[in-house]
Amino acid sequence: MLRLARTPLPRSIASCSRRAYATAAPCTKYLSVTHPDAQPESAAPDSVGAALARFDAATLATYARPSVLLTRGQGLDLWAKSDAHGELHYLDFSSGIAVNSLGHADAQIAALAGEQAARLVHSSNLYHNEWSGELAHRMVQMTREHGGLGIEKGGQGELKVFLANSGTEANEAALKFARKSGMTQSGEAGKKAGLVSFTNAFHGRTMGALAMTPNPKYQAPFAPLIGAVRTGTYNDFANLDTLIDESTAGVIVEPVQGEGGIFPAKVEWLQALRKRCDEVGALLIFDEIQCGLFRSGTLWCHSSFPTDAHPDLITMAKPLANGFPIGAVLMRKSVADTITVGDHGTTFGGGPLASRIAHHVLGRLAEPALIASAKAASERLLERLTALRDMFPELVRHDEAAGVASPRGKGLLIGLSMQEPAHAGRLVKMARERGLIVLSAGSDALRIVPSLTVTLAQIDTACDVLESCFEALKREVEQ
Repeated sequence: MLRLARTPLPRSIASCSRRAYATAAPCTKYLSVTHPDAQPESAAPDSVGAALARFDAATLATYARPSVLLTRGQGLDLWAKSDAHGELHYLDFSSGIAVNSLGHADAQIAALAGEQAARLVHSSNLYHNEWSGELAHRMVQMTREHGGLGIEKGGQGELKVFLANSGTEANEAALKFARKSGMTQSGEAGKKAGLVSFTNAFHGRTMGALAMTPNPKYQAPFAPLIGAVRTGTYNDFANLDTLIDESTAGVIVEPVQGEGGIFPAKVEWLQALRKRCDEVGALLIFDEIQCGLFRSGTLWCHSSFPTDAHPDLITMAKPLANGFPIGAVLMRKSVADTITVGDHGTTFGGGPLASRIAHHVLGRLAEPALIASAKAASERLLERLTALRDMFPELVRHDEAAGVASPRGKGLLIGLSMQEPAHAGRLVKMARERGLIVLSAGSDALRIVPSLTVTLAQIDTACDVLESCFEALKREVEQ
């Protein structure tokens, strides 16, 4: 039986007293900044400021980071070194960008990682190891149990797994497999090689995955990208017949868009994609890197969908080993049959250490107690965020007719759009300065993705902080 850790909440971010949070009065306990980003000037070589300056001098600046130096974590709690305060505590509702589904510093993972590291870390894919095959077997068995890739819940079907090291690697592999399938069908390289993705998608930053991420901010500096790529409109049924045609090898889509703004796909639209792919012999790829592995409430985001809305391949990564780097592609046997020895490979993918951790994490994520607890947490989070939306209609954008409902998402992958897009980033900073870590997504959304182990008390605390942030922002705007 799973026992959910219930870490006492530090006084600095303890919840407001219980109240009817459906009322119009927001929590105002956190109006003041308690966790400033700025570090005081110090000449001491062991100061946070000196350490960050040393890091900046040696590290390529591909991220714009605040002056926060994280040192340790436990569950949903994070601590940062502070020259002024010694240590600052944060409540993490980002889970490392939807990665740490079992929380930080999980004791069971730490123990088995240490044990495996002392036994065998790497041996190459020229030989079998004890854990990569076990991980693949568990993934296939769980898909049969929970449903996915054309298999009804509790059904049978043959599936195969390719193990990699990250989400973008998994997507690169899936795109290659789609093109190999297209060449196998057409008998000619390049004849059936077209790839399709959709507006607001994010599939990664390597060249193939980047080509499927139609955002000029990401693509323009690295043009030209791979060719034969088309972009459709997400959730739009129009022109699917011309978008996906006989030259198309693969179509990649997120069942819930993550980086693009937390937008769920309509099941009917996914059914239309499946139907059109079948008509022209194209493979349908679901990128479930952020929305899969119980983040949306079920094993795969599409597990509860009718089988005529299922893909041929799934890509996954983020929570698979709870923070240890790993990625994977799960595919129908019909896809696997087109791939032969030497078509693809990896030096580190499927190593015994990563595979053993992922094998353990999969088992933990599937425990009924955790699934039920995460469902209750999702319901509470949506209830609190709906109340917040109604408290601040001048700040929160809610336009269902335009396809922008707030809150929206699935499970514990939730987005909330702002009337003024710049306010999303402002609120992320304001929350952090009050001890809560959340994310932005798309052009205007707050993204809230806590670990699946989150408690109802932690949901209430996070939403209390957010209400105070919205109230503080409202006062700023009114001045």
